[in-house]
Parts: sequence; C-alpha cells; structure tokens
Amino acid sequence: MTDPALVRRAVKAAALGNAMEWFDFGVYSYLAVTLGKVFFPSGNPTAQLLSTFGAFAAAFLVRPLGGMVFGPLGDRVGRQKVLAVTMIMMAAGTFAIGLIPSYATLGVGAPLLLLAARLVQGFSTGGEYAGASTFIAEYAPDRRRGFFGSWLEFGTLAGYIGGAGLVTLMTALLSADDLVSWGWRVPFLIAGPMGIIGLYLRMRLEETPAFAAEAESSRPKVPLREMVRGQWRALLLCMALVLVFNVTDYMLLSYMPSYLTSELKYDETHGLLVVLGVMALMMIVQPFAGALTDRIGRRPVIAAGCAGFLFLSVPALLLIRQGSLLAVALGMGALGLLLVCFTAAMPAALPALFPTRVRYGSLSIGFNISVSLFGGTTPLVVTALIGATGDMMMPAYYMMAAAVIGGIATWRMQESAGHPLPGSPPAVTPLPSVPTPAHRN
Repeated sequence: MTDPALVRRAVKAAALGNAMEWFDFGVYSYLAVTLGKVFFPSGNPTAQLLSTFGAFAAAFLVRPLGGMVFGPLGDRVGRQKVLAVTMIMMAAGTFAIGLIPSYATLGVGAPLLLLAARLVQGFSTGGEYAGASTFIAEYAPDRRRGFFGSWLEFGTLAGYIGGAGLVTLMTALLSADDLVSWGWRVPFLIAGPMGIIGLYLRMRLEETPAFAAEAESSRPKVPLREMVRGQWRALLLCMALVLVFNVTDYMLLSYMPSYLTSELKYDETHGLLVVLGVMALMMIVQPFAGALTDRIGRRPVIAAGCAGFLFLSVPALLLIRQGSLLAVALGMGALGLLLVCFTAAMPAALPALFPTRVRYGSLSIGFNISVSLFGGTTPLVVTALIGATGDMMMPAYYMMAAAVIGGIATWRMQESAGHPLPGSPPAVTPLPSVPTPAHRN
C-alpha cells in the first residue's frame, strides 16, 4: 500500500530538485551567444557559438562517468543520499561559472575554467535524472506512475522557464554591453542560494519502499559489470528511447533560441519569449499527458511522438523559417506538443526497463551514454552541419532520424502501464476508509 501524502511529498521534492538542476543548464543554453563573446576570442560569431556549444557538449561527455559512479552508488547506499550529493555539486559548478573572469581579462585561462566548471556540472548530472525518475517510480502506485512521473519533467520545464525568464528579463532591461560586461553573471550566482534550497528538499526525502526492501534482503550487491552485461538488451532499448527523447528535447529547448538568433537573425528577446511560451504550454499539458499514459499505455503515446516528429519536423521548421511571430510560435508550439509525448511517458517508462537491484545503476549508465553521444551534442552537431552544408533544414532532418530510431525502440519495448516495477511487488493506493454505521440496539 502506498501512502498518498508521502508519495506527493516525494514527487514534489524530486521535481523541485530537478527544477533547480535544469535552471542551471537552461541559463547556459539561453546565454550561449553572450557567453561566446565573453569567454572566447572575438571574430567569427559562428566560431564563438560553436566554442560555447563545445563547452556545453563537453559536460555531456563526462556524464557516463558520473552515471557509473552515482548510479551503482545509489543501488548500494540509497537513492536519497546520492540525490543530495548531485544537488551540491551541480550548484557549486554553476555558481563557479558566475565568478570566472572574461577572456579579455584572463586570456585562455577563462575558457579552461569554464570547461572545468561544466565538467563538474556534467559529472553530477550523471546521477540526477536516473535517480529522480527512479525515486518517483518506486514511490508511485502502479496505476498512476505515469501521472506522478510526469511531474519530474514538469519540474524540468519549470527550471527552464525560470532560467529563460530571467535571461529574457535581463536581455530586455540591460544594454548589450552591460549584459556582456556583468549581467550574464547574475543567473549563475543565483545558483548558490538555490542549491541550498534544493539540498534541504533532498535531505528531507525518505528512502523508497522498493530500495528499503531490497536493502533488507541478504542478496549481494550487483557489481558494475553485471549492471551492463546482465542488462544489455534493456540498456540498448533504453539508449534508443533516450536518444529520441533528448535529441528532440535539446533541439527545441536548448538549440532553438540560438538558432533563431544566430541563423535566422531573429530578435533575441522575441525568440526567447516564444520559447518561454512553448514551455509554458508544455507545462500545462504535461500532467494530463502523464495521466493519459496510465490510461492507454506508454507505448502508444511515445509512438505518437515519434510519428509526429517524423512527419511534421519539416513543416514545423518551414513555419519557423517564415520569421513572423505567429509562424514561429505555431512551428515551435507544434514541436513542443510532440515533445510532451516523451516528457510525459519517459519518466515512468525508463525505470520500468530494469529490476530494483540495478535500476539506478543500469538506468544511469544507459541514459547518460545516450545523452552524451546524441542529446547534449545536438546543438554542436547541428550548428556544424549547417556550417558545412549551408542547409538550414538540418534541425528537421536530425529530429526525423532520431524519430525513426525511437519508433523502432518503441515497437520492441513492453508495455509497463498498470504493472508493478520489475523486482517489486504491486504498489496500490489504499481505498478511502468508509465509516461503519453504528449498530442499533
């Protein structure tokens, strides 16, 4: 039996902590053009943007290392403790970026320090998503796991909106010179107090019933190699699902603001406002889509998202390239609603691929390898492809290719909606107590 109040508290804490994490990543994404001017030599704006996205992508290269450390650790010592550590490291890395001198002041040392801070962020994030989704999945009742899991991505969107909203406000209020001189530091420095709040929330979490039951058993812990070798089929399936999820996610939420500004010469403030509106729309739809996955299943919802990106990516990008505010909003809105198919279903679908004993570790490894190779590199790869080919439709083609891979993975996965997690007993919500009428004498 699940405790509804405890489930809500666990979901809130995990989602709020995830929002703190992604506020930090969102700020970097939306300040990409400005950061290129601050930390890299002046000259070719495209080269500056590529360098900034290169530092962005470098953090994703160490995410598998973080996953290999934090994931198995979460299966040994507990989900709650590891999630607290990742919160501390992420906040520290982000706060440090706000203190780094510019290239004009420190020279080549500035981008090197930026890279070091990004590596700390990436290493800590290696244990974040898998831990948070595992935490919620193991607390939620079987028949509502999709709904509760969807709040994790609700937190992600809230963090992105917080970062985007702050950058948009500063872009509107500050001159371009002030933004480059000092304004860009403010969002990163906010990470300090935000990290303290996130740590407090994480420390108040209780361990999941599934892990507590596993910890009480006398079975030996699974070594790292067995988390890979013994789960290789599920790992491949996980990596394919994460590929389509994260390529489309980072394309829309991280790359598109810079695409509108640097490639289409769109007004920077208006471009950020459009993305902000799309994320707000996604937040509204997110819980309803999560509940839908509980009713009709994860597979139909994920399959609908793959089909949508396959057939609608080109029309949506053509709309965006029209340049008018209405056309850009329609194109971005269509992509955002398709992305909800993944953000609503994946937090419940991915943990269900693995048994309790290796869930955190195996999911961390599969998730982060896929994100590192395909998701986090999306802005860098697409920018480079556009530069090499001159084809401004490359973002659409990239999303279509990801949709094909995701569709094949969806066809191969088993439906998990309404079923217990592997290695765990059924989790059900207790029926409300009904007062017994008093007996008459």
